[in-house]
Amino acid sequence: MSRTTITRLARKARQQRAELDQLLDTVHIGHFALVAADGHPVVLPTAVVRDGDRVLAHGSTGSGWLRRLAEGAPTSLAVTAFDALVVARSAFESSMRYRSAVLFGRCTPISEPDGKRRALDTITDGLIPGRGREVRPSTAKELAAVQVLALPIQEWSLKVSEGWPDDPDDDVAGSAWAGVLPVIQRYGKPVPAPDLRAGIDVPNSVRRLRP
Repeated sequence: MSRTTITRLARKARQQRAELDQLLDTVHIGHFALVAADGHPVVLPTAVVRDGDRVLAHGSTGSGWLRRLAEGAPTSLAVTAFDALVVARSAFESSMRYRSAVLFGRCTPISEPDGKRRALDTITDGLIPGRGREVRPSTAKELAAVQVLALPIQEWSLKVSEGWPDDPDDDVAGSAWAGVLPVIQRYGKPVPAPDLRAGIDVPNSVRRLRP
């Protein structure tokens, strides 16, 4: 059996790459699992951005777990969207609507300066579209201090739960409310940094993120 085969609630498994891409393009917190150099398991949360057929992540070159991944340690990356609470007529049947993917493989470090710069620009614009054009380029010192990794999107599983309460008839006939409570995430009003110079307006990239 493949490690990407979903056995629990297999009806929720999805095979369409477009659905995986949509999840990776909207959820930017992922969790890398790996075995550390001393043999103990670790799970690390970090920002992730899809770049075509790979997922990019970055961090300090001083990070031990990033160095471990850069050395080719096998890993899995989990990305999950929490879309709604499914409020059933009993606690037992209550659940969530979610989309959850797990990717397996080995990361490749991006060390060539131009490639690293392009990858970091992709991460920046993946989080705040258009921001890369509004800020100065990374310096050589900054590039040297950043580890950039790419995980190929080759081996993965995707599970989607989008149902309604599945209550037994006796509960349906009862008086308890049932339904779905959607989760709505949005950005609030931009808050300027305490040391922002007077006269600098909120940039277009930030404005476009607001509803």
